[in-house]
Amino acid sequence: MELAKQKDRTEALRGRLDELRGYLEIPDKLNRIAELEKRMAAPGFWDDHDAAREVIAGANRLRSWTRPWSACSTRVDDLLEMVALLEEEEDAELGAELESGLTDAEREVAALESRNMLRGEDAHRSALVTINPGAGGTESQDWAQMLMRMYTRWAEQHDYEVEVMDLLPADEGGIKSATLDIDGQFAYGYLSAERGVHRLVRISPFDSQGRRHTSFASVFVYPVVDEELAVAVNEEELRIDTFRASGAGGQHVNKTDSAVRITHLPTGIVVSCQQERSQHKNKSKAMKMLQASLYQRAVEEREARRAELEGAKTKIEWGRQIRSYVLQPYKMVKDHRTNVEVGNVGAVLDGEIDGFIEAFLRESGRTSG
Repeated sequence: MELAKQKDRTEALRGRLDELRGYLEIPDKLNRIAELEKRMAAPGFWDDHDAAREVIAGANRLRSWTRPWSACSTRVDDLLEMVALLEEEEDAELGAELESGLTDAEREVAALESRNMLRGEDAHRSALVTINPGAGGTESQDWAQMLMRMYTRWAEQHDYEVEVMDLLPADEGGIKSATLDIDGQFAYGYLSAERGVHRLVRISPFDSQGRRHTSFASVFVYPVVDEELAVAVNEEELRIDTFRASGAGGQHVNKTDSAVRITHLPTGIVVSCQQERSQHKNKSKAMKMLQASLYQRAVEEREARRAELEGAKTKIEWGRQIRSYVLQPYKMVKDHRTNVEVGNVGAVLDGEIDGFIEAFLRESGRTSG
C-alpha cells in the first residue's frame, strides 16, 4: 500500500514537471542557450567587452531556469526507476531512500513552481530592502529591527548574501532606518511581495505597566540596478552632504565626516550610507541606492500610466497594512491580501515567510492573468 502511494506521488511529480516544461518554455530556452554558446565560442567574441558580458549574462539567466528543471527531471526519473525495482522486489533500505528522495523532489518542484510565478521583467534581480519604523517611538523602532532580522534570516535560509547598506540605530533601542542589499537571483522577485506596511501587536517590553501596543513599520523593495539598467543621473541635480557617522563603527568612523547623504533634487529622493570607514565607499553605495530608487520610481510611473490607460488601479497602497503579527492576546500572523494565517509566530519572525510570499505571487498571477 505504501509503495502504491509513493508511486502515485512520483508520477504526480513527473506530470508537474512536464507541465512546467511547457510553462517555462524549456526547449526554447535550451535552443537559445545553444545559440548564445556558439556566439561565445566564435573568434573575436571579446572584441566588444560590453556586448560579450551581455551575452554571458543572458545565457546565465536562461540557465537559471533550465538547470533546476533538468536536475528535478533527472531526480524524478531516478525515483521512477526505484519504484520499478521495488515493484519487482521489496527492499526496506531502498524504500527508505525512495521516501527521502521523494520528499526532496517535492520540495524542489514546489520551489520551481514558485519561481514560475515570478513574472516581472526585473524578478531575477537582487533586491534592496529599506525598513522604516512608523509613529510610536521605541516600540516601532524595535519592530523595525525585528523585521530587519526576519529578512536577514530569510535571505540566509535561501543562501543569499546580505550586506547592510545603511543602518541608523535608535537611541533607546531598535532602528530609525535600515537598508539591506540582498544579493542573489530572484531576490527581488520574491521580496517584492513584502512591500507595504507591517503591523505588530504585543505586550510592550518597554511599558512598565505591561500594556498591549500596536506598532507599524514600512518595507520598500527595489531591484538592484546593474550596468544593463543604469539610470542616468545628472550630478548637477544632486546635493551631496557629508557628516559624522553615528552609532557603533569604531573611533575612526565617529571622528571623521565619512557618512554620505545624497539628495536627488528633482524627485526629493534622499539616500544615505555610513557603514564604511571610507567616504568614497559610502558615496558609491549611496549612489547604488539612489539608482535603484530612481529606477523603481520610473517603473512605478510607467505601470501607473498603463493602469490608467487600462482603466484599472494597480499601484500599491502604502498606507494600508499588508500583514499583522499578533503576539497578544493570541499568536497569529495573518496576511490581509491573501488571508493566509500562520500560528507559529516565532518561526515567521525567524524568516519562514515563504508561505506568505508564494500565496501572494499566486494571487497576483491570477489577478494579472
